[in-house]
Amino acid sequence: MSRKEVTEKSLTRRSRFGGLMVLIVAAATLAATSVIQYYFARKSIREEATDLAQGELRCTRYQIMDIINQAESAVRNSEWIARWCLEYPDTLALVADRLVRDNPVVMGSTVAVVPGYYKKRPQLAPYVYRNAAGELEVKSLATADYNYSAKPWFTKPLETGEGYWSEPYIDIGGGEVLMTTYSLPIKDRQGRIAAVLTADISLDWLTKLVGDIDVYPHAFSMVVSREGQIMVCPEQSLVMRKTVREMISTMDDTVALQAIGNAMMEGREGEGTVVQNGVTNRVFFGPVERTGWSMNIVVPEKEIYGNVHKIGAIATALQILGLLLLLYIMLTLARNWRKLEKMKHQKDRIESELHIAREIQMAMIPKIFPPFPERNDIDMAAAIIPAKEVGGDLYDFYIRDEKLFFCVGDVSGKGVPASLVMAVTRSLFRTVSAHEKSPQRIVTAMNESMSETNESNMFVTFFCGVLDMKTGHLRYCNAGHNAPLMLTDAIAELDVAPNLPLGIMKGMHFREQEIDLRYDDAIFLYTDGLTEAENVSHELFGLDRVMEVLRGRKESMAHLKNMEKAVKDYAGEAPQSDDLTMLFIHYLNSEDPVESERHLILHNDIQQIPQLAEFVEAISEEKNLDKSLAMSLNLALEEAVTNVIMYAYPPESDGLVDIEAILRKKDIQFIITDSGSEFDPTAAPEADINLGVEERPIGGLGIFLVRNIMDSVRYERKDGKNVLSMDKII
Repeated sequence: MSRKEVTEKSLTRRSRFGGLMVLIVAAATLAATSVIQYYFARKSIREEATDLAQGELRCTRYQIMDIINQAESAVRNSEWIARWCLEYPDTLALVADRLVRDNPVVMGSTVAVVPGYYKKRPQLAPYVYRNAAGELEVKSLATADYNYSAKPWFTKPLETGEGYWSEPYIDIGGGEVLMTTYSLPIKDRQGRIAAVLTADISLDWLTKLVGDIDVYPHAFSMVVSREGQIMVCPEQSLVMRKTVREMISTMDDTVALQAIGNAMMEGREGEGTVVQNGVTNRVFFGPVERTGWSMNIVVPEKEIYGNVHKIGAIATALQILGLLLLLYIMLTLARNWRKLEKMKHQKDRIESELHIAREIQMAMIPKIFPPFPERNDIDMAAAIIPAKEVGGDLYDFYIRDEKLFFCVGDVSGKGVPASLVMAVTRSLFRTVSAHEKSPQRIVTAMNESMSETNESNMFVTFFCGVLDMKTGHLRYCNAGHNAPLMLTDAIAELDVAPNLPLGIMKGMHFREQEIDLRYDDAIFLYTDGLTEAENVSHELFGLDRVMEVLRGRKESMAHLKNMEKAVKDYAGEAPQSDDLTMLFIHYLNSEDPVESERHLILHNDIQQIPQLAEFVEAISEEKNLDKSLAMSLNLALEEAVTNVIMYAYPPESDGLVDIEAILRKKDIQFIITDSGSEFDPTAAPEADINLGVEERPIGGLGIFLVRNIMDSVRYERKDGKNVLSMDKII
């Protein structure tokens, strides 16, 4: 054998050995890769499935709590009215009627009086409910067939002295449907529990809500009550007929199921694994706060890990094919190319979803201007320009009860997280302000809600205002936001208390302020993206340039277009560094002419208070007011004047109280003037009507009633006199 042949044979052996080693290394690499991929894929999918199920569970619980909160708020907001109406038994049905009429989630309500409270009426329980056609009907629960005083929804709040959510029940003789009831004990002026105010909510919505959960094809959900009663279940034969413990006793994996059932009954949150009919299932569960309910989501494991098996099969095929190095390289290149295409597709999808998210975000805020073309007393314009595809700035406004509710906010951060907080903030503003007209209480309620769920530690600077369209009286509350600009005869920053932004800490106190707008006055609200807009030299646009652009009387939209152009020209080629939002409000209401005036002068003698009733009666006859409105006006006027008589002048001294009534076509204004010691009743802290009589400090309820009855209450010290103005739109 020649040296050349030996050399070629040696090279061939080396080549084969090298190729074999490459194949072995390739096979080992593929096998190791397959095992690692399978492990991490299974782990990732398990975590994703857990997050998906828990997220769906949490979202559904939040939706349930939204209905629960609405029902509770409706009852608590009607508590003071029910207490007032206890002195007029025939008006108690009106309390229930108002509660059901104003709150779509409530299907029925009653003011059930404690038996024997009224001597002439041993039992009294007017019940107002929506019938199948959606119309309101009224009937009495004080019948021989329906002993309301023995029902849990009546007895439980009397025992605890607190609000109570009842177990689900079919109210034969009452609502006649499957429902649950929120009950709140009502105390009279002497602190005695006199009645129970309720709100019934049908559970049909709960069945639909839970039935719509579709995290996986064969996943299902259940809801159980505090006593373990099955409220919602795919198997309808179990609903309201079996408890969760009775159901567990008929199943296979009783030990695991018993542990999960006990955890649910104890109001805990968690997950577990059970086997039923040879199928392994993952169970995710958690409580529905305050109701004592608990719900779960059951997902078969084979659906969670179904894709893992497909990945394993693909990896095995690749391992076999990878024994050929060239084919392995080709498959690797092909796989990398597919990954690149997938990444490009994902990038396009993300960009498309961000564009859709921007459209959804913009759809949440008013964007048609002028927003109220039928009105000539207001001119408004607004604009929001996100720094990214979606942003965290917001504005909102609407008119309710002849009052313009408006707000501007700026979420810390930018992008998708800020946009989600923006959506929550805007929804909270609409929800809270729908039942509240005090900016301070609106901001406080929003802060409590946002602080409770602020796991991302994001906050919102926020300005909230309520403008009386009739009188021009503006009440506002600032939460760490930029001071708006007032455009009167000059341009100046509005005096605002800084306060802390929303979402930082629960229990914060926010100060409310007020000011009167005159005809042709305007207010310009903005976020710091305007004053802090930068040019290529990183110089700020600044407040002085903002004021310069605003000079001169123009339409609201013209002001905003000029401002946008000025900022764009100033920034030049510099990228936008922050979201920019502007809201311009131009007040154009001229004063309603006075039809007549009436005067009443009293001495600081409590015996003269009855003259107020005659005074209000004369006004009511002149303006043709209904009896309930006249009673409310008399109550508010009596509370305010009594406060002056009791505290304005030193004991045993003689002083005068001047009451002036200015009657206009659309409103009545009462002006109470005295020369006593300086005292601003509107500065008194809000009375906490949820406290018991023993816990509540003396005072505060009078001004609380006045504020809730009148549409506007203002105080000023003028020429050494106290002047309290109260307006009521009629």
